[in-house]
Amino acid sequence: MADDLEVRKGDIDLSDDERAAVSESASTNAKVLHEVVRSRGDEELSRPAFSLIWSALAAGVAISASLLGQSLLESMLPDAPWRPLIASLGYSLGFVIVILGRLQLFTESTLSAVLPVATHPSWGNLGRLLRLWGLVLAFNLIGTLLIAFAIEAVLIGSSEQRAAMLDVSRKLLEHDWLATMKLGIPAGFLIAAVPWLLPAARGQSFWVVLTLTYFIALGGFAHVVAGSGEAWLLAAAGEISFSFAMLNLIVPALFGNIIGGTGLFALLAHAQVRQEL
Repeated sequence: MADDLEVRKGDIDLSDDERAAVSESASTNAKVLHEVVRSRGDEELSRPAFSLIWSALAAGVAISASLLGQSLLESMLPDAPWRPLIASLGYSLGFVIVILGRLQLFTESTLSAVLPVATHPSWGNLGRLLRLWGLVLAFNLIGTLLIAFAIEAVLIGSSEQRAAMLDVSRKLLEHDWLATMKLGIPAGFLIAAVPWLLPAARGQSFWVVLTLTYFIALGGFAHVVAGSGEAWLLAAAGEISFSFAMLNLIVPALFGNIIGGTGLFALLAHAQVRQEL
Protein backbone atom coordinates (compact mmCIF):
# COMPACT_ATOMS: atom_id res chain seq x y z
CA MET A 1 0.00 0.00 0.00
CA ALA A 2 2.83 2.38 0.90
CA ASP A 3 4.60 1.55 -2.39
CA ASP A 4 1.39 2.22 -4.33
CA LEU A 5 1.13 5.59 -2.64
CA GLU A 6 4.67 6.49 -3.60
CA VAL A 7 3.98 5.45 -7.19
CA ARG A 8 0.89 7.64 -7.35
CA LYS A 9 2.84 10.58 -5.96
CA GLY A 10 5.60 9.97 -8.48
CA ASP A 11 3.17 9.94 -11.39
CA ILE A 12 2.15 13.54 -10.68
CA ASP A 13 4.84 16.00 -11.68
CA LEU A 14 4.16 19.21 -9.73
CA SER A 15 6.42 22.07 -8.76
CA ASP A 16 6.82 23.09 -5.13
CA ASP A 17 4.53 26.08 -5.68
CA GLU A 18 1.88 23.87 -7.28
CA ARG A 19 2.05 21.39 -4.41
CA ALA A 20 1.69 24.27 -1.95
CA ALA A 21 -1.40 25.43 -3.85
CA VAL A 22 -2.86 21.91 -3.70
CA SER A 23 -2.17 21.74 0.02
CA GLU A 24 -3.79 25.12 0.59
CA SER A 25 -6.89 24.14 -1.36
CA ALA A 26 -7.16 20.77 0.34
CA SER A 27 -6.98 22.38 3.78
CA THR A 28 -10.34 24.09 3.30
CA ASN A 29 -12.46 21.07 4.11
CA ALA A 30 -15.46 20.82 6.42
CA LYS A 31 -13.37 19.89 9.45
CA VAL A 32 -11.03 22.85 8.99
CA LEU A 33 -13.94 25.24 8.40
CA HIS A 34 -15.63 23.92 11.53
CA GLU A 35 -12.51 24.60 13.60
CA VAL A 36 -12.03 28.09 12.16
CA VAL A 37 -15.64 29.05 12.93
CA ARG A 38 -15.56 27.31 16.32
CA SER A 39 -12.40 29.13 17.40
CA ARG A 40 -13.87 32.48 16.35
CA GLY A 41 -17.04 31.63 18.24
CA ASP A 42 -15.00 30.79 21.32
CA GLU A 43 -13.33 34.19 21.07
CA GLU A 44 -16.77 35.83 20.92
CA LEU A 45 -17.92 33.91 23.99
CA SER A 46 -14.84 35.14 25.88
CA ARG A 47 -15.16 38.83 24.97
CA PRO A 48 -15.75 41.25 27.86
CA ALA A 49 -19.34 42.43 28.29
CA PHE A 50 -18.28 46.04 27.64
CA SER A 51 -16.82 45.10 24.25
CA LEU A 52 -19.89 43.07 23.28
CA ILE A 53 -22.24 45.90 24.24
CA TRP A 54 -20.52 48.54 22.14
CA SER A 55 -19.97 46.25 19.17
CA ALA A 56 -23.61 45.14 19.26
CA LEU A 57 -24.85 48.71 19.59
CA ALA A 58 -22.74 49.76 16.60
CA ALA A 59 -24.12 46.82 14.63
CA GLY A 60 -27.69 47.85 15.44
CA VAL A 61 -26.99 51.36 14.22
CA ALA A 62 -25.16 50.20 11.09
CA ILE A 63 -27.71 47.56 10.08
CA SER A 64 -30.27 50.36 9.75
CA ALA A 65 -28.48 51.28 6.53
CA SER A 66 -30.29 48.30 4.99
CA LEU A 67 -33.66 50.01 5.40
CA LEU A 68 -32.23 53.25 4.04
CA GLY A 69 -30.62 51.57 1.04
CA GLN A 70 -33.66 49.53 0.08
CA SER A 71 -36.10 52.41 0.51
CA LEU A 72 -33.95 54.80 -1.54
CA LEU A 73 -33.80 52.38 -4.46
CA GLU A 74 -37.51 51.56 -4.29
CA SER A 75 -38.47 55.24 -4.23
CA MET A 76 -36.31 56.00 -7.27
CA LEU A 77 -37.41 53.08 -9.42
CA PRO A 78 -40.65 52.84 -11.40
CA ASP A 79 -43.43 50.63 -10.06
CA ALA A 80 -42.60 47.68 -12.30
CA PRO A 81 -42.47 43.90 -11.73
CA TRP A 82 -38.66 43.98 -11.86
CA ARG A 83 -38.27 46.69 -9.20
CA PRO A 84 -37.62 44.24 -6.31
CA LEU A 85 -34.74 42.71 -8.29
CA ILE A 86 -32.88 46.02 -8.08
CA ALA A 87 -34.21 47.45 -4.82
CA SER A 88 -33.26 44.32 -2.87
CA LEU A 89 -29.60 45.19 -3.47
CA GLY A 90 -30.04 48.13 -1.10
CA TYR A 91 -30.96 45.74 1.71
CA SER A 92 -27.44 44.32 1.62
CA LEU A 93 -25.89 47.70 2.50
CA GLY A 94 -26.18 47.41 6.27
CA PHE A 95 -25.05 43.78 6.30
CA VAL A 96 -21.93 44.59 4.30
CA ILE A 97 -21.00 47.27 6.85
CA VAL A 98 -21.74 45.06 9.86
CA ILE A 99 -20.25 41.76 8.70
CA LEU A 100 -17.14 43.03 6.92
CA GLY A 101 -16.65 45.50 9.78
CA ARG A 102 -16.69 42.55 12.23
CA LEU A 103 -19.43 44.09 14.36
CA GLN A 104 -21.44 41.87 16.67
CA LEU A 105 -24.68 40.78 14.95
CA PHE A 106 -27.00 38.40 16.78
CA THR A 107 -27.88 36.18 13.85
CA GLU A 108 -24.24 35.46 12.99
CA SER A 109 -23.76 34.12 16.50
CA THR A 110 -26.50 31.53 15.97
CA LEU A 111 -23.73 29.56 14.23
CA SER A 112 -20.33 30.78 15.40
CA ALA A 113 -21.11 30.92 19.13
CA VAL A 114 -23.09 27.67 19.06
CA LEU A 115 -20.30 25.47 17.66
CA PRO A 116 -18.12 25.74 20.81
CA VAL A 117 -21.12 24.62 22.88
CA ALA A 118 -21.93 21.77 20.50
CA THR A 119 -18.28 20.65 20.47
CA HIS A 120 -17.81 20.85 24.24
CA PRO A 121 -21.29 20.78 25.79
CA SER A 122 -21.37 21.96 29.39
CA TRP A 123 -23.48 24.18 31.61
CA GLY A 124 -20.62 26.67 31.67
CA ASN A 125 -20.49 26.95 27.89
CA LEU A 126 -24.27 27.18 27.70
CA GLY A 127 -24.16 30.05 30.18
CA ARG A 128 -21.52 31.82 28.08
CA LEU A 129 -23.72 31.39 25.00
CA LEU A 130 -26.83 32.79 26.70
CA ARG A 131 -24.79 35.72 28.03
CA LEU A 132 -23.53 36.51 24.52
CA TRP A 133 -26.95 36.15 22.95
CA GLY A 134 -28.65 38.28 25.59
CA LEU A 135 -26.18 41.16 25.41
CA VAL A 136 -25.84 41.18 21.63
CA LEU A 137 -29.55 40.92 20.87
CA ALA A 138 -30.49 43.56 23.45
CA PHE A 139 -28.01 46.12 22.17
CA ASN A 140 -28.65 45.30 18.50
CA LEU A 141 -32.29 46.20 19.18
CA ILE A 142 -31.36 49.32 21.14
CA GLY A 143 -29.23 50.45 18.21
CA THR A 144 -32.06 50.02 15.70
CA LEU A 145 -34.47 51.74 18.12
CA LEU A 146 -32.23 54.80 18.36
CA ILE A 147 -32.03 55.08 14.59
CA ALA A 148 -35.81 54.65 14.26
CA PHE A 149 -36.37 57.62 16.60
CA ALA A 150 -33.81 59.65 14.65
CA ILE A 151 -35.54 58.86 11.34
CA GLU A 152 -38.96 59.74 12.75
CA ALA A 153 -37.61 63.06 14.03
CA VAL A 154 -36.04 63.65 10.57
CA LEU A 155 -32.61 63.88 12.17
CA ILE A 156 -31.48 61.40 9.52
CA GLY A 157 -32.44 61.95 5.89
CA SER A 158 -35.36 63.98 4.59
CA SER A 159 -39.12 63.83 5.03
CA GLU A 160 -39.40 62.14 1.64
CA GLN A 161 -36.86 59.51 2.64
CA ARG A 162 -38.70 58.96 5.94
CA ALA A 163 -41.90 58.34 3.97
CA ALA A 164 -40.08 55.90 1.68
CA MET A 165 -38.70 53.99 4.68
CA LEU A 166 -42.18 53.77 6.19
CA ASP A 167 -43.51 52.37 2.91
CA VAL A 168 -40.91 49.60 3.00
CA SER A 169 -41.54 48.95 6.70
CA ARG A 170 -45.30 48.49 6.25
CA LYS A 171 -44.63 45.24 4.41
CA LEU A 172 -44.02 43.69 7.85
CA LEU A 173 -47.72 44.10 8.60
CA GLU A 174 -48.71 41.80 5.73
CA HIS A 175 -47.86 38.68 7.78
CA ASP A 176 -49.26 37.24 10.99
CA TRP A 177 -47.15 35.86 13.87
CA LEU A 178 -46.76 32.34 12.47
CA ALA A 179 -46.01 33.53 8.94
CA THR A 180 -43.33 35.89 10.26
CA MET A 181 -41.70 33.06 12.20
CA LYS A 182 -41.69 30.85 9.10
CA LEU A 183 -40.12 33.67 7.08
CA GLY A 184 -37.47 33.97 9.78
CA ILE A 185 -36.25 30.40 9.27
CA PRO A 186 -34.63 30.86 5.82
CA ALA A 187 -33.23 34.23 6.91
CA GLY A 188 -31.59 32.60 9.93
CA PHE A 189 -30.20 29.82 7.77
CA LEU A 190 -28.73 32.20 5.18
CA ILE A 191 -27.12 34.52 7.73
CA ALA A 192 -25.70 31.58 9.68
CA ALA A 193 -24.09 30.47 6.42
CA VAL A 194 -22.04 33.69 6.29
CA PRO A 195 -19.46 32.86 9.01
CA TRP A 196 -19.22 29.32 7.61
CA LEU A 197 -18.46 30.51 4.08
CA LEU A 198 -16.20 33.49 4.78
CA PRO A 199 -13.07 31.49 5.78
CA ALA A 200 -13.13 29.81 2.36
CA ALA A 201 -14.14 32.94 0.43
CA ARG A 202 -10.50 33.82 -0.41
CA GLY A 203 -10.97 37.54 -0.93
CA GLN A 204 -14.57 37.25 -2.12
CA SER A 205 -16.19 38.10 1.23
CA PHE A 206 -18.08 41.07 -0.20
CA TRP A 207 -19.82 38.89 -2.77
CA VAL A 208 -20.68 36.22 -0.22
CA VAL A 209 -22.38 38.78 2.03
CA LEU A 210 -24.06 40.55 -0.88
CA THR A 211 -25.46 37.36 -2.40
CA LEU A 212 -26.85 35.83 0.79
CA THR A 213 -28.42 39.02 2.12
CA TYR A 214 -29.78 39.97 -1.31
CA PHE A 215 -31.86 36.82 -1.37
CA ILE A 216 -33.15 37.52 2.14
CA ALA A 217 -34.62 40.75 0.81
CA LEU A 218 -35.77 39.24 -2.48
CA GLY A 219 -37.59 36.44 -0.66
CA GLY A 220 -39.18 38.81 1.83
CA PHE A 221 -37.64 36.78 4.67
CA ALA A 222 -37.67 38.08 8.25
CA HIS A 223 -34.38 39.09 9.89
CA VAL A 224 -34.83 39.96 13.55
CA VAL A 225 -32.31 42.81 13.74
CA ALA A 226 -32.82 44.44 10.34
CA GLY A 227 -36.57 43.93 10.69
CA SER A 228 -36.57 45.46 14.17
CA GLY A 229 -35.52 48.77 12.64
CA GLU A 230 -38.60 48.67 10.43
CA ALA A 231 -40.85 47.61 13.33
CA TRP A 232 -39.50 50.35 15.61
CA LEU A 233 -39.99 52.95 12.88
CA LEU A 234 -43.65 51.98 12.49
CA ALA A 235 -44.06 52.27 16.25
CA ALA A 236 -42.23 55.60 16.44
CA ALA A 237 -44.53 56.91 13.69
CA GLY A 238 -47.58 55.84 15.72
CA GLU A 239 -48.81 53.26 13.22
CA ILE A 240 -48.44 50.39 15.72
CA SER A 241 -47.65 50.16 19.43
CA PHE A 242 -44.18 49.32 20.69
CA SER A 243 -45.56 46.20 22.37
CA PHE A 244 -47.06 45.07 19.05
CA ALA A 245 -43.72 45.71 17.34
CA MET A 246 -41.91 43.57 19.89
CA LEU A 247 -44.39 40.73 20.39
CA ASN A 248 -45.84 40.39 16.89
CA LEU A 249 -42.97 41.39 14.61
CA ILE A 250 -39.63 41.02 16.40
CA VAL A 251 -40.23 37.95 18.60
CA PRO A 252 -41.51 35.65 15.82
CA ALA A 253 -38.61 36.68 13.57
CA LEU A 254 -36.26 35.91 16.48
CA PHE A 255 -37.67 32.41 16.91
CA GLY A 256 -37.47 31.76 13.17
CA ASN A 257 -33.87 32.99 12.97
CA ILE A 258 -32.83 30.74 15.86
CA ILE A 259 -34.54 27.74 14.27
CA GLY A 260 -32.91 28.42 10.90
CA GLY A 261 -29.50 29.43 12.22
CA THR A 262 -29.00 27.12 15.18
CA GLY A 263 -31.58 24.39 14.70
CA LEU A 264 -30.76 23.82 11.04
CA PHE A 265 -27.45 25.25 9.87
CA ALA A 266 -25.34 25.05 13.05
CA LEU A 267 -26.39 21.55 14.04
CA LEU A 268 -26.07 20.23 10.49
CA ALA A 269 -22.65 21.86 10.09
CA HIS A 270 -21.53 20.30 13.37
CA ALA A 271 -23.07 16.88 12.69
CA GLN A 272 -21.10 16.34 9.47
CA VAL A 273 -17.77 16.51 11.32
CA ARG A 274 -18.79 15.32 14.79
CA GLN A 275 -17.18 11.90 14.41
CA GLU A 276 -13.95 13.43 13.09
CA LEU A 277 -13.33 15.72 16.06
